[in-house]
Amino acid sequence: MSGGHFNYKQFELQKLADEIEQLALENATQDWDEPYSPETIAEFNEAVRLLRRAYIYVQRIDWLVSCDDNEATFNKRLHAQLKDQE
Repeated sequence: MSGGHFNYKQFELQKLADEIEQLALENATQDWDEPYSPETIAEFNEAVRLLRRAYIYVQRIDWLVSCDDNEATFNKRLHAQLKDQE
């Protein structure tokens, strides 16, 4: 497995994004008093988007500083993954 500079903590960002996404999807069926407004759920979704982007940055930097990628590959993969995530 490549990387490891950050002890694979970047995967926690993915887990958080997944959990927030699930909360947004299940908003109407949660046990809280009443569902959150569409505006609030939009903020949940923005948090998911940002966490997924943060994961990409940390993963790419991890591979760069672990010498799995060189600078050219780092930049190429970073921009490709960010574009794919849009």
